[in-house]
Amino acid sequence: MQKKLILDSDLLNITINRLCQQLIENHDDFSDTVIIGMQPRGIHLAEAIHKTLEKNIKQSIPLGYLDATFHRDDFRRRDVPAKASESRIPFIIEGKRVVLVDDVLFTGRTIRAALDALITFGRPSKVELLVLIDRKYNRELPIEADYVGKVVNTIASQRILVELQAQGHKQNKIWLINKD
Repeated sequence: MQKKLILDSDLLNITINRLCQQLIENHDDFSDTVIIGMQPRGIHLAEAIHKTLEKNIKQSIPLGYLDATFHRDDFRRRDVPAKASESRIPFIIEGKRVVLVDDVLFTGRTIRAALDALITFGRPSKVELLVLIDRKYNRELPIEADYVGKVVNTIASQRILVELQAQGHKQNKIWLINKD
């Protein structure tokens, strides 16, 4: 197994700050915007984005977590059933602009499931997708991110490993792994 470093801690901080600046340009005062992180791994990025945004705009922004496990089209097809996490959206999303946050965009199936799960909480006026890594050339559904930290050209046999301090790692590092 070969690992190639894609983003180190410093580059990740720069990337998060850039993504936040793009959000600020498009959402002004965030009065009608909520941020929702995808369980389980997207919540750490959502928390980092949320913290940086609130620091920069000096205003509170609603933050929630969404689990789409039971909305996945492969839920019953797996050898080992997917473990569900908690959805926690303690605010109204009806008529709001939702920024859905995940770490890696791969086939698009998780985001499709997330859109189905999101509708159970209300009908947002708009849903935007923010991802740290966009794996090009692997999409199975026509889903595209509005905000992308880094585009990585990958093949199906490769994978992305996101190691964040918020997950218990010593340093923030994003790896491209070749499965040999």
